[in-house]
Amino acid sequence: METLVGKVALVTGASRGVGKGIALGLGEQGATVYVTGRTEIGGALPGTVQETAEEVTAVGGRGVAIACDHRDDEQTRQAVRRIVADAGHLDVLVNNVWGGYEYFWDGTPFWEEAGFWTQPIERWDSAFQAGVRAHYVTYGAAKAATDHMVACMAHELREHGVTAVSLYPGFVRTESVLRAAEYIDLTDSESPQFVGRGVAALATDPDVIRHTGQVVRTAHLAHHYNFTDPNPRWCSTGADRWARTPSGGPEHDVTCPS
Repeated sequence: METLVGKVALVTGASRGVGKGIALGLGEQGATVYVTGRTEIGGALPGTVQETAEEVTAVGGRGVAIACDHRDDEQTRQAVRRIVADAGHLDVLVNNVWGGYEYFWDGTPFWEEAGFWTQPIERWDSAFQAGVRAHYVTYGAAKAATDHMVACMAHELREHGVTAVSLYPGFVRTESVLRAAEYIDLTDSESPQFVGRGVAALATDPDVIRHTGQVVRTAHLAHHYNFTDPNPRWCSTGADRWARTPSGGPEHDVTCPS
C-alpha cells in the first residue's frame, strides 16, 4: 500500500464512531485529515472533534479539527473555505455525517417501537438535513439513495479523475453500540478504524478509479488489500456471508486473525 503523505482529506461527522475510525485510518497513512463534527465538549457519548484530530496526529498523520454542524449550509461552506485557504486542495472527501437516531439505550426495546408514521418530525429533520436529505420512510431507502447518488457522481466526475464509492461497513463497534453491548451480540463485528483502513486502502490505490460507482464492503476490501482490524479479536464475517462482491462475483471467505 502506498502512503497518503502530502494528501489532504476531509472526514465529516468524525467526533466518534465510523467517522473517527476513518480519520484514524487515513492518519495511519500520513494524511492531513480535517475532521468535522458538532461535539466540542464531552457529552453522553465519549469523543470530541478535537480529540479525534489529536488521535489522527498521534497515529502518524496531521489532524485538524473544525467544529461544524452540517445541517447549516453556511458552516459547511466555511469549513470548505478553511481547507482551501490552509491546504489549497482536497484529495479525499468522506461524507460520513449522519443525523440519524439509532439509539439503543432509551429503554424501549426495538421490537416495541411504533411505526415510522408515529415518529416525531424532528427525526425527519435530523436525518434529512445532516445525511443525504432523502431519509424518510426507511433506513434502507436512505442508504439506497446514497448508493444511487454515488453512481451518478461516478458518471459525472469520471472525466475529472474523481472516484466515488459507497462503502458498507459490517456491524461496527461504535461508542453507541458499545454502550448497549449487554443487549447486542457482538460476535461478528469490526472496529471503526477497520473501516478507516478500508478508506485508506482505496485512497492509496493508484487504480482506484476501477471501483467508481460501486458499492463495496469493508470486509471485501480487507480481503483484496490485505489489511486487518487493529483489534485482532474483532472481525466482521457473518455480516458479509450473504453479500456479493461489487463486480457480482462470488463472495470472499474472510478469515479473522487468530
